[in-house]
Amino acid sequence: MSQQSEDKEERTDERLEVQRLVAAPASAIFAVLSDPQGHVDIDSSGMLMDATGEPVGALGDRFVVHMDREALGDLPMGEYDVEVVIERFDRDREIAWSTIGTIRPPIGHVYGYRLEPAHDSPGNGSRTLVTSYYDWSTAREEWKAVFPVISEQHLKGTLGILARTVVRRLRAA
Repeated sequence: MSQQSEDKEERTDERLEVQRLVAAPASAIFAVLSDPQGHVDIDSSGMLMDATGEPVGALGDRFVVHMDREALGDLPMGEYDVEVVIERFDRDREIAWSTIGTIRPPIGHVYGYRLEPAHDSPGNGSRTLVTSYYDWSTAREEWKAVFPVISEQHLKGTLGILARTVVRRLRAA
């Protein structure tokens, strides 16, 4: 099966989802996704500049991401910080978070990843179907008109960078 036919995307009016088959076990992928610096490493939007905090291990855990909105060229926000709050945490299966930034109360959108083991065939090694999603259905009504801020292409790009990052980390280990 070609990579193109294995990659899928879904769009609704208030949610984007993209998928990619990654040649790595879910545990290796989840290690990147639960690490604050991993978020910076895989970002394709160019907004995430750095992160501080420890890898997350439970619902409600938090870390800070140092952002620069200028990469998108849409709003002159410059550099700012957001606090990432883990909203879903199912080790090696799903992680999702909301952000608390300069806008109060928080806008209410969610980013996340679902990981599903792929049926392996001999010689392929461990593979995982990774679904990246971006959901603003729970965002405050007065902010919904600005979405999506991150494009479907950014989500796809981040999955590509995630695949590369995980494979490189596995080789280095």
